[in-house]
Amino acid sequence: MSVLSERSTCCEDGRATQMAALRAGEIGSVHSWDRSTDADGPGTRLVLRLSGCPLRCQYCHGPDAWLMRDGALHTIDSALARIERDAPLLVAGGGGLTVSGGEPLLQPAFVARVLRGAKEAGLHTALDTSGYLGRRATEPMLDDTDLVLLDVKSGLPDVYHSVTGRDLAPTLEFARRLADRGTRVWARFVVVPGLTDAWDNVAAVGDHLSGLENVERVEVLPFDQTGREVWHTLGAEYRLELTEEPDVDVMERVRIQLRASGLAVA
Repeated sequence: MSVLSERSTCCEDGRATQMAALRAGEIGSVHSWDRSTDADGPGTRLVLRLSGCPLRCQYCHGPDAWLMRDGALHTIDSALARIERDAPLLVAGGGGLTVSGGEPLLQPAFVARVLRGAKEAGLHTALDTSGYLGRRATEPMLDDTDLVLLDVKSGLPDVYHSVTGRDLAPTLEFARRLADRGTRVWARFVVVPGLTDAWDNVAAVGDHLSGLENVERVEVLPFDQTGREVWHTLGAEYRLELTEEPDVDVMERVRIQLRASGLAVA
């Protein structure tokens, strides 16, 4: 065998080993670690943002987290060590750990092990997800999840596809599954002028969520241009270049619509 062939074989073996470790949750592709207060769940939160996402949301703030290969590989032991180090501060702040993305359920085995470790450290846990990959969430994983932050991108299937490039049905299926098992949910909806703010789309969001008794509140968030420079840096086509933030009247109208569905709106 030539030196070149040996190197190629070694590279292939290395990739296979890495993929096996990813599937087993022994390593994970991490975009970043952040801290927040009351923005990603209750209290002071340590937010683990994983890389990789199957959606291509037009208003995404972090398209640099779309690809798993762009993240930094962390072992499960190093991730849990970071969580355990911060645990006393998080408990004192009435918070805990939030696993976000990207889309965390693209790495379900790693997420399950992280959540299990966080619960063993006595932390409140939250999972921030679109729900599109909800079938990958195992029952043990959800047992270790105190709160799901469910990003509801749209209420109408055609609008959802326009926003994300994917189908709405898996998110609704996951939402019903969470309701059936009584998992607490905070839903999130981003108001994007000319994209998600139409009356019938908002009404459909209200219809989907109002029938789920486990939805404790809906966070109505205004679109902004925070992610524009990231899109520019990546050289990606940014279709919302000229879209302005929703005005006060539009935001209030959306909140009124959702309240009329019987939802608690933040």
